[in-house]
Amino acid sequence: MLKVAILDDYQNVSQEFVDLKKLSGKYEFKIFSEPFLDEADAIEQLADFEALLIMRERTPISKNLIDNLNDLKYIITSGVRNKSVDLEAAKKRKIIVCGTESNTNPTCELTWALILGLSRNLKTEIDNMYQGYWQTTVGFELKGKIIGLIGLGKVGSQVAKIANAFGMQVMAWSENLDLDKCKELNVLPCSKEDLIKTSDYISIHVQGGERYKDCITIKEFDQMKKTAFLINTARGPIVNEDDLIIALSTNVIMGAGIDVYEKEPLPEANKLRFLPNVLLTPHIGYVTAENYSIYYTQMIEDLEACVNGKPIRVIEK
Repeated sequence: MLKVAILDDYQNVSQEFVDLKKLSGKYEFKIFSEPFLDEADAIEQLADFEALLIMRERTPISKNLIDNLNDLKYIITSGVRNKSVDLEAAKKRKIIVCGTESNTNPTCELTWALILGLSRNLKTEIDNMYQGYWQTTVGFELKGKIIGLIGLGKVGSQVAKIANAFGMQVMAWSENLDLDKCKELNVLPCSKEDLIKTSDYISIHVQGGERYKDCITIKEFDQMKKTAFLINTARGPIVNEDDLIIALSTNVIMGAGIDVYEKEPLPEANKLRFLPNVLLTPHIGYVTAENYSIYYTQMIEDLEACVNGKPIRVIEK
C-alpha cells in the first residue's frame, strides 16, 4: 500500500471532509496534527512516505527535505500554487507536484472582519462586556475614509468592491497594477508613497516572495497617518515584523489587523501577542469548511490520478 502523510491538520478535521476508510485498501494514511519541531524532525517522521498531502505553506517543502525523503513520489498541496514547495528540487527527483482549486472570498471576508473589528474596537468592547462594563470606547465610521490596497488581484479586487459599497475612497498600488481593472472597480491608481501617506486603512493583497519582502518597514510606518490601520492577510514577510512591533508599541500608527506572520505558528512569546492595538488571527484567511472541502476532496482526486498514471492539476512553476 502507498504510504500517505496528511500534514498539518491542526484542527483534526481532514476526515470530516474525506472518507479515508474507503481508501484504506489502497493507501496507508497517517495524519499529522502538530507542526514539526524543525526540518530534521520532518525528515525523520516522513522518511518512509511516498506521498505528502500538505495544507498551504504550513510545512515548507524545501530542497533539503525533498532530497532526504528517498521514497517520495508525490507532493499534493491545497491551493493552485505553493511557494514553500521547491519545484526545481521536486522536478530533479521526478516527483509530481499537484494542487487544488481554492476560494479567495474567505480571505476578503476576513480582511473586512479585521477592518471592522479595529474600527469599532470590537475586541476591547467584547472583553469589557464579559467583565461587566458598558460602552468604553468610541469607534470610527468607514464611509468617506480612504483605503489603500497593495495589490489588486483576485482578493484585492473583492476588497475594493466592498470598500465601494461602504462608501470609501479606494486607492491601489502594486508593481504590476492593471489600470483597466482600476477603472472598472472605481479605484484610483497611485504611487506606493502616495498610498502610504494618504490612506486611513492599508490592506495588503500581493503574493509573497522576494518582490514584496519587507515592502512595509519603519520607513513606511513613519510616513503613515497616526490614525492609520494596517491589515495583512497576505503573507507575513511582506511587513517587517520587528518594525511593525515598534510602530504599534510606540503608537506610530493607530493599530493593525494581522493574520499572517514571519514564523508560523506564531511563537507564544512573540511581542505581537501582548500589544493592545492589534487584532491577531492564526492565519485563517483561507480556513473555511467550504475551502477545506475543496482542498481535501481534490487532494484525494489528485492522489488517485497520480497513482493511475494520469496526473491532474500539475504544478510546474
